[in-house]
Amino acid sequence: MNQIPVADLSAVNEVSREELANLVNREEHEFADMQQRHFKARAKMSLENEALRASFLGASNFLVGKRKAMFPDAAELEALRDRGEAVRQNTLNNLPDLLETLEKNLTANGIQVHWAEDADEACSMIYQILADNNAKTVVKGKSMVTEEIELNHFLEDKGIECLESDMGEYLVQLAKETPSHIIMPAIHKNKQQIARLMHARAETSDGSDVPYTEDVDELIGNARAILRDKFMTADAGISGVNMAVANSGTLCLVENEGNGRMTTTAPKLHIAVTGIEKVVEDFSQVPDVAKLLTRSATGQKITTYFNMISGPKKPEEKDGPEQVHLVLVDNGRSRIFNHETLKPTLQCIRCGACMNHCPVYARIGGHAYGSTYPGPIGQVVTPQIGGIEKHGDMLSACSLNGACGEACPVRIPLPKLIRELRSEAVNTDVNHVTAESIRTVFNAVKGRGSKRTLGESLIWQGWSLAHKVPFLYRMMTTVITRGRKLMPNKLGPWTDSRSMPQAAAKSLHEMAKQRGLADRLPPQTTVDSSSDDSPRDTQEHKS
Repeated sequence: MNQIPVADLSAVNEVSREELANLVNREEHEFADMQQRHFKARAKMSLENEALRASFLGASNFLVGKRKAMFPDAAELEALRDRGEAVRQNTLNNLPDLLETLEKNLTANGIQVHWAEDADEACSMIYQILADNNAKTVVKGKSMVTEEIELNHFLEDKGIECLESDMGEYLVQLAKETPSHIIMPAIHKNKQQIARLMHARAETSDGSDVPYTEDVDELIGNARAILRDKFMTADAGISGVNMAVANSGTLCLVENEGNGRMTTTAPKLHIAVTGIEKVVEDFSQVPDVAKLLTRSATGQKITTYFNMISGPKKPEEKDGPEQVHLVLVDNGRSRIFNHETLKPTLQCIRCGACMNHCPVYARIGGHAYGSTYPGPIGQVVTPQIGGIEKHGDMLSACSLNGACGEACPVRIPLPKLIRELRSEAVNTDVNHVTAESIRTVFNAVKGRGSKRTLGESLIWQGWSLAHKVPFLYRMMTTVITRGRKLMPNKLGPWTDSRSMPQAAAKSLHEMAKQRGLADRLPPQTTVDSSSDDSPRDTQEHKS
């Protein structure tokens, strides 16, 4: 999305609120237009926006530096990562049992548990809970799952006001955009953009305009004043969950601004929403995950608030919600859980470290991905939830440099998962109908094979055949070497961002023969397609 020059705002007093509103509206329309485009078009627009690139690159470097400062001892970091990975793998190894235990203990604590198979069911459940309690206004803490299921739009269509209370989420909501980062939703905006956004669209509790200011502390203060009134008058609060402790039936929520605590305690009704993978077995596993989360996400030893919710207000207590509900969202997670290779996707603790270390994300930003989860984790999660046919193109936004896998605090093998999804995108073959092949297809990623094209298939089949038949191989190398100057400068998408390599004037076998080294070359091998995969020698290359 193009950033609006702010030089014309130097004399703010001479710029009317209407003119500022026009600039904000223009940014909104540019964002909407960008989101309607193809992934490659969005990425190109981002790459051409130098201001946006500088903003993301600077933010990424800043966050990488803060994280590095939190882990000065490499051996200690690796030991902590080992423990964090073990916690997450323990969850996945025992997920069905842990979820049943969680439900039993939450219910015993007075928390009502709901199971949602997909996004539509989750939104409908949440709306029904609100409707049953005649709730018309909602304050919402930061939650990536509610972004994933597009809860805000659903509730707005039903006539329910749903206000984001996280500062970054609040600004993004005002701008009618989506978050560009898991941890810092408004990282793509500078203070001038935020200043005119607040002045043009925000209102105080008495309906007055928010004064124009570019002072960061004043901007935050103005937003907090608006949100404070909403906390006290909202009918319900909705939050996410960072960890759900099965053995105690406790919901853990990590945050810095206090909005999560207000959202979960001030309104009479609290609805927590989380993916089914966020469960841990007991409290002994919480500290290691919390350390990795806060230090990897924001470079803090610990966040300002660590909330533990174990039930609604008891009769003898003076504050707290009268009802607490937990909506456990599947939305494709069971399919991921049953995929042998892609299962580690569910280890994610949503820290955003992979994004901060990704050179591609640092240059195109979050909105180019067009999904709730951008960056490397988005490339792994989004095609599995939304389908490869819709989101498979983002898999190309990776150089497989491995930085994301090295940065992941719980050791998700992100490069391996991206390669697997690239394979899933073009793979439609099931050679033999067996119990295992049926299971593979049933648990395959949605849209498996949708990126396979006839032309590409024919090319690879021809390439494979040429390497199996010596005569065809010699003919192919002869054509390529003799006609190398006639080769096109473009070779499909591969050369969109790469230089077309030029073939050598002579093949290796020809150069070896000229130098009298042909007899030293190993016999050329082919694969007998009528038997197993063992190679057989052939002497045809000597003719």
